[in-house]
Amino acid sequence: MAGREHWRLYFPEPVRTLPADLAAVLAVVALQLLSTLIPGLSDTPLRVVFGLPFVLFIPGYAFIAALFPEAGASPENDENTEDADAAADSVTERGIDGIERVALSFGTSIAIVPLLGLVLNFTPWGIRLVPILVTVSGFTVVAVAVAAARRKQLPEDERLVVPYRQWLETAAAELFEPDSRTDAALNVLLVASVLLATASVGYAVAVPKTGESFSELYLLTDGEDGELVADNYPEELVRGEPASLVVGVGNQEHQPEQYSVVVLLQRVEVANNSTTVLEEDRLRTFTPRLEHNETWHRPHRIEPTMTGERLRLTYLLYKEAPPSSPSVETAYREVHLWVTVRDG
Repeated sequence: MAGREHWRLYFPEPVRTLPADLAAVLAVVALQLLSTLIPGLSDTPLRVVFGLPFVLFIPGYAFIAALFPEAGASPENDENTEDADAAADSVTERGIDGIERVALSFGTSIAIVPLLGLVLNFTPWGIRLVPILVTVSGFTVVAVAVAAARRKQLPEDERLVVPYRQWLETAAAELFEPDSRTDAALNVLLVASVLLATASVGYAVAVPKTGESFSELYLLTDGEDGELVADNYPEELVRGEPASLVVGVGNQEHQPEQYSVVVLLQRVEVANNSTTVLEEDRLRTFTPRLEHNETWHRPHRIEPTMTGERLRLTYLLYKEAPPSSPSVETAYREVHLWVTVRDG
């Protein structure tokens, strides 16, 4: 045994004596940080695999371990007590058993993580990925340190010890040494079910369902407080005098896209639910390239060259290059404003 565990001597004494369950908690925290912050791993399913226990179980388990460092005994030990007071004292002394510890770990994790997020909301860092990771990890590490210190103060026979070796030996005996053919068949069915469930979850994580694909095109103006708003659009312009607008494009196509935005000022005639373009000027052309989930805003000035009432200021969005004669019918997206342009 000493030959197999001599590697422990290379670590400091607090690390060597850290209980296995608390060491596993720190390992999950470290793996989650690596799988989230390292660029090559952040896009893999490992981020989700370690992220779920990191949020839903690990903080609560460390907190419960700090509150209850003693080993839990089975309630059967309390059956031989002489009276009700002695039974109550026995329940108090035995702490909590494994099932209670697991249930409380899930419950307290669901309560702790939102509270940490609420605290972050009132800090300059806000609720973002890195602050959440640092806060939850820091809370878990502190809880593990407290749990290890409190557990070390107890006598050895009262400390919580997770019997993982006993569980592994029992599981191996049940799987590979069944008592009957029926048990063997049930073991095979159980293993197949676990493998199928694991494969299904892994496929769902690795190949997530692609949502709806679309692109956005919109116009904004500068508000009184300096923020961009979808309001206060110009209605009257003067020929030769520029007017300011902001055009926006959003990419939700689940892939990079090369866009073209064509700006036209058109004189149109509307009759019988049909619109005919009588005259048009091509004012501007933009060619933004956007990654998925990226938004592009471009402030620009419009200088009308024709005059008239109820002219249509049209913005056309194309994927790739626009045609030689861009129109509303050929555009992927279209927005427009009705304006009156007067001679200066």
